[in-house]
Amino acid sequence: MTVQELQRYIRNVPDFPKPGILFRDITPLIQDGAAFRSVIDQLAQRYASKAIQSVVAIESRGLIFGAPLADRLGVGLVLVRKAGKLPSKTIRKTYSLEYGEGVLEAHDDSLAAGSRVVLIDDLLATGGTMGAVVQMMDHFKAVIVEVAFVVELAGLQGRTRLTPHSVFSLIAY
Repeated sequence: MTVQELQRYIRNVPDFPKPGILFRDITPLIQDGAAFRSVIDQLAQRYASKAIQSVVAIESRGLIFGAPLADRLGVGLVLVRKAGKLPSKTIRKTYSLEYGEGVLEAHDDSLAAGSRVVLIDDLLATGGTMGAVVQMMDHFKAVIVEVAFVVELAGLQGRTRLTPHSVFSLIAY
């Protein structure tokens, strides 16, 4: 499917989660087998020749795309989850939210030094969450091949927080 065709599967929900916000809902996209497969196919094609060693995916919706992408590439999946969800020794990164702070964790043995990774999440808005994951990769001395999103809200300029890394989004608004 083309990007324009995939955009039809992104539902606009006004005033969610609060008045004035236009929420871009990926639920219809992942509910449609052909649309979901097309997203994974396009991501897999993009990274097939880039010697990726692991896909790093952010809880929760990033995992929806990260798991099949890792499978398609034949590589492992590194989970980045909210604090307290992983059972073994973790590294953690605190980051700013609109009203407070968030904490992300990954197992401290998730990656070998120098691992070539692609980071993935469903949506890029302000870049705060993914910026924290980028900083976590320093712990592992990982090589970030690219930071990928299914949807980008370009007007919020989140990609500027991810500089100097290459940022890819399949669909941009």
